[in-house]
Amino acid sequence: MITKQKILIVDDDNNIAELIALYLTKECFETRIVNDGEQALKEAASFQPHLILLDLMLPGMDGYQVCREIRHTSDVPIIMLSAKAETFDKVLGLELGADDYIIKPFDSKELVARVRAVLRRFQVRPAPTDTNEKCVTYPDLTINLTNYSVTYMGQQIDMPPKELELLYFLASSPNQVFTREQLLDHIWGYEYIGDTRTVDVHIKRLREKIKDHPFWSLSTVWGIGYKFEVKSR
Repeated sequence: MITKQKILIVDDDNNIAELIALYLTKECFETRIVNDGEQALKEAASFQPHLILLDLMLPGMDGYQVCREIRHTSDVPIIMLSAKAETFDKVLGLELGADDYIIKPFDSKELVARVRAVLRRFQVRPAPTDTNEKCVTYPDLTINLTNYSVTYMGQQIDMPPKELELLYFLASSPNQVFTREQLLDHIWGYEYIGDTRTVDVHIKRLREKIKDHPFWSLSTVWGIGYKFEVKSR
């Protein structure tokens, strides 16, 4: 028996939530609806969804706060839903850890396509094996893609999957310059519906966690993109 992927729908407008649930149920997803932020946090822990559709305008705790709280304990994919179309709102959502941002009103087919795209990017991680370990090591930094862990200055760093994959990709090709478009294609995939600002947001978050080292750094190549720069001693 195939286990259905579970989607948690968080929206204070129950009519919209029910409509979304109908679309997703037709696509063979299992859904659950909650109408406020506090309940969303409880259901995220108990329901264990594969993805969360999170409205921003919620009573009490808003969607931004919910996303922030969930990211303290989980890297479950989150797609934010909002009538706010300003770049600031989208960037803030991404900076807080959202994986995508959909503007209301939206087409049902686009919503389902976005859900599938995010779930495809968030594949089940393979079990570690000695013969298949993907790991890069520099002084005071180890990035292990096999078990999705980062050790920096002797401490393990909590990092969402896309941040870790971006860091691993850059560190695997030291001193090679990649454009934002190349990084978007390699890490998020060609099906990603977004813009290159996503890359900038993730680099910013990486720099907050991984500071420049005397031997290496995450460097900006102005007008082009980024590179993991390894410096000569």
